[in-house]
Amino acid sequence: MKNKNILKNKNVDRDIEIYDTTLRDGTQGEGFSLSLDDKLMIADILDELGVQFIEGGYPLSNQKDNKFFELSSKKKYINSKITAFGSTKKKNCKASSDAGLLTLSGLDVKYITIFGKSWDLHVKEILKASCEENLELIADSINFLKQNGKIVFFDAEHFFDGFKNNEEYSVKTVQSALSSGAEKVVLCDTNGGTLPHEIINIINKLSDFYNIDVNRLGIHAHNDTDCAVANTLSAVLCGVSHVQGTINGYGERTGNANLSTIIPNLELKLGLTCIPENKLRDLTKVSHLIDEISNNIPVKNKPYVGESAFAHKAGIHANAVLKNPSSYEHIEPSLVGNARRFLISDLSGKGNIEAKAKELGFDLSRINEEQEKALLNKIKEMEDNGFNFESADGSFKMLLNKYSSEKYNNYFKLISFKVIIEKSLLENTAEYNENNYNILSEAAVTLNINGKIEHTSAIGSGPVNALDNALRKSLLIFYPVLNEMKLSDFKVRVINGRNMKSGTGSFVRVLIESSDKVSKWTTIGVSENIIEASYQALADSINYKLIKENI
Repeated sequence: MKNKNILKNKNVDRDIEIYDTTLRDGTQGEGFSLSLDDKLMIADILDELGVQFIEGGYPLSNQKDNKFFELSSKKKYINSKITAFGSTKKKNCKASSDAGLLTLSGLDVKYITIFGKSWDLHVKEILKASCEENLELIADSINFLKQNGKIVFFDAEHFFDGFKNNEEYSVKTVQSALSSGAEKVVLCDTNGGTLPHEIINIINKLSDFYNIDVNRLGIHAHNDTDCAVANTLSAVLCGVSHVQGTINGYGERTGNANLSTIIPNLELKLGLTCIPENKLRDLTKVSHLIDEISNNIPVKNKPYVGESAFAHKAGIHANAVLKNPSSYEHIEPSLVGNARRFLISDLSGKGNIEAKAKELGFDLSRINEEQEKALLNKIKEMEDNGFNFESADGSFKMLLNKYSSEKYNNYFKLISFKVIIEKSLLENTAEYNENNYNILSEAAVTLNINGKIEHTSAIGSGPVNALDNALRKSLLIFYPVLNEMKLSDFKVRVINGRNMKSGTGSFVRVLIESSDKVSKWTTIGVSENIIEASYQALADSINYKLIKENI
């Protein structure tokens, strides 16, 4: 249902333009960098999602962005228009002779965004120009690009700070840009210090007092007060129809307005259209793809797209969600391509176990009430000793099997293992330094496999790798299907739970992620000995695979 009167006299029954600046403003964020191939790949992903504008970069600043525009101009984008970014001309020169504007005018793109000063403090102290000179810079730059057939967006840099400092002048910069032919003037909260009520008051005054058409305004918010999304939505509710931001909120300092949150808020909460029909279901995938391409770990608790966005830990919550998901979920997770998850911890109740078992496809009829109670007590005991099943679905499923009514299939039993790590000086070495030592890891395991005793040894690049190699060497003869399985991640964390030692005697938690051609799973081990903890996780991982294959 469309929401037509959220703010008095403001009709928001309209489409919203999404302008993505991940490839330019996003790359100004710490820890976020992209190669040329990365940028081209992300542009394809954003086009598929259906954003209207993709800001490709600042061509005057580096050759990579120049090359991006050259290559992207040869591609055919279905939903998106590639946009180039630059600034108003320099002082004391004509727009027609300014190097930056000449570069922009020569690009094979229709849309250009330039930024200019709208805060008199910046005009006087940073630009070292008069206020009148700055108005001329804005007008001449836009006129020049228009004369060269470009459609121009003007980013009014520091607009809200400028308005609060010198209202009359900041409004003049907006009017100058609009009268010079700017398609949109984008109001920028560049320092990110403005709050939502200020956004509403200022934009309403632009509309009601200065008679500026809000349909020709955009919003570009930064997140320094953690209000970038709220500020963006406030601007939309005031009639603004052009929204700028980045996927996952990447950007300088604390980031830009997060489109991964803004888009579903616009579509699902305000009833506004901003991307093509059915594309919202791709949002979680897009969010994670861009994290992966930029080599960043996805933030679990991000709204809508985070792994924890629809995760339920408290037993009361899990029980309620099983009866009616809307009791603890504000939307159906699949609307944004996410999924409901149930977590197992010391806060769990019977509802969590039932919900998690269902999620993992485990037949609960295999566990009677007495076994379920024993399982819950065991989980709480293990959690108290440092285990954490929130991120170890594989180990939890192994527990379900062990406590089921059927006889647990033990594919192998450990008799013993031994791991040797040898660091020795290389032969014929005169100098004693780290580069002249060789480190060898060797593991030996003795297993009982279906009544047969197998003793195997193997070497590896480290003690855990050696132990894994030795286990596989023994088991592959009996279970060739293990050839399909690989370890894809290994994490170690020091934990200091109740009655646990500290320092070098601390307990450690090992998480191992394994995968095959079909799925992936995570298993856990806890011990004051890192090799023992690793063995626990490895054994669970192998058993999980064998149970999955119904061997």
